[in-house]
This record gives sequence, structure tokens and C-alpha cells, in this order.
Amino acid sequence: MAAPPYRPDCSRLVGICVLLGAIWKIRAEQIRYSVPEELDKGSFVGNIAQDLGLEPRELAERGVRIVSRGRTQLFALNARSGSLVTAGRIDREELCDRSPNCVVSLEILLEDKVKIFGIEVEIIDVNDNAPNFGTEQREIKVTENEIPGTRFPLPEAFDPDVGVNSLQGYQLSSNVHFSLDVQSGADGIKYPELVLERSLDREEEAVHHLVLTAFDGGDRIHSGTAKIHVTLVDTNDNAPVFTQSEYHVSVRENAPVGSRLLTVKATDPDEGANGEVTYSFRKVRDKISQLFRLNSLNGDITILGDLDYEDSGFYDIDVEAHDGPGLRARSKVLVTVLDVNDNAPEVTVTSLISSIQETSSPGTVIALFNVHDSDSGENGLVTCSILNNLPFTLEKTYGTYHRLLTQRTLDREEVSEYNITVTATDHGTPPLSTQTHIAFQVADINDNPPSFPHASYSTYFHENNPRGASVLTMTAQDPDSIENARVTYSLAEDMVQGAPLSSYVSINSNTGVLYALRSFDYEQVKELKLLVTASDSGDPPLSSNVSLSLFVLDQNDNAPEILYPALPTDGSTGVELAPRSAEPGYLVTKVVAVDRDSGQNAWLSFRLLKASEPGLFAVGLHTGEVRTARALLDRDALKQSLVVAVQDHGQPPLSATVTLTVAVADSIPDVLADLDSMKAPADPDASGLTLYLVVAVAAVSCVFLAFVIVLLALRLRRWHASRLLPAVGGGLVGVGASPFVGVDGVRAFLQTYSHEVSLTADSRESHVIFPQPNYADTLISQESCAKSEPLLISQDLLETKGDPNLLQTPSAAVGQWAARVGVQDLPE
Repeated sequence: MAAPPYRPDCSRLVGICVLLGAIWKIRAEQIRYSVPEELDKGSFVGNIAQDLGLEPRELAERGVRIVSRGRTQLFALNARSGSLVTAGRIDREELCDRSPNCVVSLEILLEDKVKIFGIEVEIIDVNDNAPNFGTEQREIKVTENEIPGTRFPLPEAFDPDVGVNSLQGYQLSSNVHFSLDVQSGADGIKYPELVLERSLDREEEAVHHLVLTAFDGGDRIHSGTAKIHVTLVDTNDNAPVFTQSEYHVSVRENAPVGSRLLTVKATDPDEGANGEVTYSFRKVRDKISQLFRLNSLNGDITILGDLDYEDSGFYDIDVEAHDGPGLRARSKVLVTVLDVNDNAPEVTVTSLISSIQETSSPGTVIALFNVHDSDSGENGLVTCSILNNLPFTLEKTYGTYHRLLTQRTLDREEVSEYNITVTATDHGTPPLSTQTHIAFQVADINDNPPSFPHASYSTYFHENNPRGASVLTMTAQDPDSIENARVTYSLAEDMVQGAPLSSYVSINSNTGVLYALRSFDYEQVKELKLLVTASDSGDPPLSSNVSLSLFVLDQNDNAPEILYPALPTDGSTGVELAPRSAEPGYLVTKVVAVDRDSGQNAWLSFRLLKASEPGLFAVGLHTGEVRTARALLDRDALKQSLVVAVQDHGQPPLSATVTLTVAVADSIPDVLADLDSMKAPADPDASGLTLYLVVAVAAVSCVFLAFVIVLLALRLRRWHASRLLPAVGGGLVGVGASPFVGVDGVRAFLQTYSHEVSLTADSRESHVIFPQPNYADTLISQESCAKSEPLLISQDLLETKGDPNLLQTPSAAVGQWAARVGVQDLPE
């Protein structure tokens, strides 16, 4: 069987592609350029737009900017060309000293995506420094008995450049006695030495003048020179020797100035001036001379300036010892600066959102910031934190960058502005921390409807209010802001007694003040039910409703209305009859009145305002009943005139008056006889009196006929006895009942005070039968009224022609009859 053809594993190829893509992405975020030092400002470094995959114009649109931390900004972005350029001249020696690799790191922020790209720019050294010996001349003392081959150390030149641009070698001016030999130490430094080739003769030549030249290896070779004066002295055959070839010492960076670092020691077995050793620094650089001091006599090295681990953590100091004649010895002092936690973390906010909507989803980026600590080790490890009760969280991103994110949806009505304190704390002992405040506002959306403090409202105001008067102020609160919190008010449309509600009241849409558009009458409208709507101005608008009850309070604006006795229409005065035999307390009549107001404004009281015979009659304060206060006397006039006043209890009180005429007689003929006697002196014509009597008989006949008809009706409708007097009761429709006198009481009164009348036509005599006195202070019930018997009138009067106006209550009929026969003309 043939083997199946080979097929590559697709899943493995996909995995390899994904891995290569991830590696490429990581590398893509780290961009590296090279640029030589000493370029002019604005020199091209690299095409950053092309390396970021952007067009040059997109650099400004997408917020691309440099956010590197540093004391001096070395580079800048050219937005027009999309390239990275130098911000000024770059001195590699100042920036990196003699470090073989000089790389400057910076970060590029892509602000619209909140993304960081690391940039490394390698600074390439150029040959811009010549070797320098640090001194123009050097004196070397040589004993005249030195043997050929003896070596003498020469001053060393220092070139701050690196690589081929640094010091490459030395040359010595032509001389028959000396030659030059260059040695290379373990650290790679070249040490020139002067080698004695021939024996010296001080008497022949006491001083030899040489020139030592040092050169580098750049494209343009630079060189430096030093004059060497070789002075021949007497024999000094021992040079100083250091106790150690290298001295190692460690010191904390916070060591106080003036403290002793260490002591170097060199010995010389010679005696006298040849054995006196002095100390000095070799190749002294400015930085070392500013930080350390060497005592030339005892070799003590002390701290001269403040040490800073962040500036330099290691110093290499060359120390030289020489005796009196000039023999020298070299040694090294290696100083290690130990870090202390003397730098608090630095927090740099690189991107910040000034406001965020309260509906933003959790995980929204608010700020991006960088944290840096110049210390090392544990002292340089930094932890960032915020308060736990805030709805935010911190997330570490590229390098030492952190992001501040929302942890949940925010609510502007709960907190409208946040001032978040980010605390960066290192791990040193003791720990140091830095606080940075990040402030932003929560933008409002319309998520709250207006709300009233109460579920419903009620208010009271008096009737007869002026039009346009303010009744009530409605206030709704909206916790939103600006337009979302601007509340307008309106009333729901409704009908009140057939008229639209808007014709009664209106509301100011801005202030919520409710106004009355008309003057209210309590007797017509006692209560209004409203529905007030409060709406905000958001998009979309939100609203809420509240019910409002308006209660109209009664005012005393209606005077009492007298129902009985009714005012006659023909200008005459009604007459009430009182027998001469009436005892004190006899009920003569009753004044019935009502008041359309309510409450205290409708409470009525009665009083006798004026009487023709004071003390004869009295009026019940609350019942209005007119009773005799004493027995009638013969000297009392036949006609008594009373003025009764009815007053309510309002403020101010209103009143009405009625005039009552009371005729005093035992019978109608007595009244007529008295009238005749009273009329005779005034009117001698007897024929006139006869005419009046005929008219009176006719009137009584009509009354009899009318009441016979009423009697028949009553018999047929016995079960409707309570509705005998609809004409009287109809006048009370819609009138509020007084707490003292009701409508039914009026009807009962009109029946209770009827009189039985018996007249005979032939004798011209009439008899009035008075009911027994009733001393009760209350009105007779409606049932008793229904049972009362009608008037008994003789049959002889049925044939008499009557006046239709006599079809009314008996007392009123008698009153009109008396008026017709001239009773109203009786003297007071």
C-alpha cells in the first residue's frame, strides 16, 4: 500500500503565525534610531510617522506627543514632516560620560488610543575632543646614577571620547637619553613611561626638556601635548610603595560632608627628603575634585560634596604618592556609593479626561500616568493605590504606566465631581510616598424626573377673592443640572360646572405660582380638584404629577333672607291677630329667615328692634317666635306695630328687618266694630263703611271656596301630607339650611299658625276662633302639620264671589282682608 502524501499541519502553521505576529507587535512598539552627537537643532533622527504607520498630518490629529521623563528634552516631533528631530545640540560625553553604549529612551503617546511606544535613540560618538593631560608641564627628578632601562611614569592624557575616537597612543620628542614606552593596564588604560636609554651626567646637562604628545584615532586626529622637564638630582634609589594596590570602600549617599572616607598609606625606606612621602590625585576630573579631597600629608580622603547615588553609584579615583626627589607610586581608590531611600516616587499625568458622562460603561479610561522612582532595588519599587470606597480601579500598563478606570457606572446626582488622590509609595525603609490629585466632573444626563415634596396638596382661600390673586406656589425639585433640571409647570385640562378649568385658575409655567382667574363664590363652587404636571427640559423630557385640592372658604357676603312674613306685593302690611284674652307667652306669630352662607355666617338671632307698645311683645332670640310678654289691657291699642331684626354671626354681621302689624280683638266683628268706631269721627259717610263690609264678605267667601278645594285635595293625597305647600317650600331650593330654622320648620309654621274663621252673610257678623296658646319654643313637626284640620267656614259663604288673591294661608288672607277694610289705617 502506498504511503499517503505529506500534508502540513495547518493548526501548527496558524500557531506559528500568531506567535510571530505577537513578537512582531512587541518589537513594533519598541523603535530604535541612531544619531551622531553634536548635530544642529532640528536635525533628522528618524521617520516616526512612517514607523508608527501614520501619515504626517495624523500626528497632530491623533494626539501623538513625547511624554518621556527627563531633565532636558533632547528630541522633538516635527508635525509637518512626521519625523523625530533633535531639540538641541547633544553632547554624548555630558550625557553618558565614558559609557561604551549611550542610549536615550523616550516614550511616544498615541493619545486617541491611549497607547505608548518606546523609542531608543543611540547617540554615536564623534571625535570632538582632543586628548588632554590636565597640566601643561611636568617635572621629573632623576638621580644621576640611574642605570639605563630605568622607567619613569609620565603624565597620562584623558580623552572623553570612546572607541577609536578616544586616546590611541603617545609620542615623545626626539632625545638621545630617553625613549617612550606605553603600557596597557588591566582596565585597558594606556600608561606612558619614560625609559632611560643612556646614563646621565648632571654636570653635562642638568635638565632635559621633552615634549610628550597624545593622539586619538578619529577621522580627524586630535592631539594634546605636555612639557616634560627631567631634572637630575642626587641619588634616590627607593620609590614610595602603597600598602594596597587598590583600596575598596563603600559609603552611603547620605554621608555628611566632611566625613572621612578612608586613608591611603605609602612608605619610602629612604631617609631625609628622599623618604618624605606626599599624596595627590592623578587625572583629577572636575566631578571628583568637587566630591572628594585628599590630604597631601597624611593621605586622608574626605567627602567634600553631597553624594548622589542617582547621579553616579561608583567612582574610580587614582592616587599618587611621591617622595622628595620625585619618585612616585600609584594606587586606586574604588568608591561604591550605596543607595538610600531619599527619593519619593514621581507621578506624571500624561493624559486626563476632564469630564465623563454618568452613563459611561465600567472600564472607561479616565487618566494615564507614569510613576518613576530614582532609587534602586527595593527603594525604587513603587506601588500605586487609591481609596477603596471610590468606584475606580488602577491598572498597570506598559512599563511604569498606570491607567485609572471606572469600576462601575457613575451617578452625577450622587457625586458630581471627583478629586481622586493617587498615592505612589515605594518599598524603601522608611517608605516614601507621593500624592497626586486627579480631578474630573461627571456630566449629567436627564435620568431623573421632577418630584414634588408631597404626594398631594390642599389649600384654602376665601371667596370673593380678587381676580389674579396668588393662591399657592407649587415647587418641584429635579436633581439633574442645567436644562435637565429646569422645571415647567402645567395644569391638566378639566371641566368645572360646564366651564373649562383654565377659566378658573392658571399656573405660571416657570415659577409654579397658581393664580385665581375669577372671583370665587362659595355658594357656587366649594372645591376644585386639580392635577399639576411638572416637566423638565431634558431630551427626552421627564415629568411627574401631583393632585391639588382647592377649598373655598365662606365669607359673610349674604344678608339673612326673611321667608315669613313675606313682603306683600301691593304695598300693604300683613296683619297678625291676637285675642284680648291672650295670656303672657301667647304665640302670636313667628319670623322665619334663612342665610345662604354657611357655618357661623349663617347662625341667625332675632331681636325686637321697635314696638309701638314697649314691653307688650317679646321675640325669641333663636326661634324668632313673637309672643306676648304680658296680658293685654283695655288701654292697649287695637293695632300694634313691631319691627323685628334678624342678624347673622359673621364678621362683620349682616341683618334684615321686617315690620309686623298685630290686630288685638276677640273676633272679626269686634275688629270691625272697633274699626267703625274709630272710623266714624274721621269719615261721617256710612255708605263707605258698608262698601268695605261687602268687599270683606266677598273676600272671606273666596277664602272659604279655596280651602274647600284644598281640603278635597288633601283627602285624595293623604299620603303626601308633607308636600301640602309646594309653593312656599319652592322658595327655599338651593338655600343653605340655618342651624336654627329649617325648610320643614317653615312649612310646619305656615300650617300651625292657621286660624279657624266662621262668617255669616246675613248678620254681617264673623267669628274668629283662636287656637289654644302654644308655649313651645320649637316649631311643630311636619307630621303634626299634616294632621291639622283646615279652616271651618260657614256654607253661606260658598256663594260669595271671591278674589283669587285670597287663595293663600289663612293668616295672610285675614291680613289682606283687614287691609281691604282699612285696618292698615288704624292709629298707632
